[in-house]
Amino acid sequence: MTGARAMIMAAGRGERMRPLTDDCPKPLLKVRGKPLIQYHMEALKTGDVGRVVINTAWLGEQIEHFATTTEGLPEVAWSREGQDFGGALETAGGIARALPLLDDVFWVTASDNFVPGFRFDPSAFQAFADSDKLAHLWLVPNPPHHPRGDFGLANGLAINDAPTRYTYSSIALYRRAFFASLPFGNPEGLKVQLVTLLREAMDNGRVSAEIHSGPWTDVGTPERLAQLNAP
Repeated sequence: MTGARAMIMAAGRGERMRPLTDDCPKPLLKVRGKPLIQYHMEALKTGDVGRVVINTAWLGEQIEHFATTTEGLPEVAWSREGQDFGGALETAGGIARALPLLDDVFWVTASDNFVPGFRFDPSAFQAFADSDKLAHLWLVPNPPHHPRGDFGLANGLAINDAPTRYTYSSIALYRRAFFASLPFGNPEGLKVQLVTLLREAMDNGRVSAEIHSGPWTDVGTPERLAQLNAP
């Protein structure tokens, strides 16, 4: 196996998408005829990613069936949070759980965003690996449902306090060291949100960022899904 490694976050319940997610996990909801997670898996493979780690909880067996029966996808390893802990471990908790399956530097993306055209660029991966940063984020202009944004951007660094903020796209590069405050592999199943660790690292100047100006949608409600699938 060659190439980088990546993690796709796919363990969430998708409460805001109910009733669509009562019987179908959110990553398998279709946009323009294709499951959301498939867009990410294909883009990662094109970006020279040799293995994708997917965390699962709600209806995870459906995601596994899809990934193991669909041709043209990268190799997959599984972090079964539902099976191991009875539910999802939040964002940082889930990544920390999967660290033994990942390399020192790795991609992360959420499975429920629609980002056609985003390139998981090997040169961006290498530039981050050669830097002293713990994380590199892709930020997007704030969508109507999130007008205040998440983080600022100044001189290539993501910052907490800024008059202009952008929304975190959920696409990033991380180092294992970013999660050093959590037990390696998260054996106890601690539930920790990523934003807590990000804000601390930003205060120390260890998070770089850039703007992704292409299409991006957080497919967080049935209405947004319907808009994407409208003729």
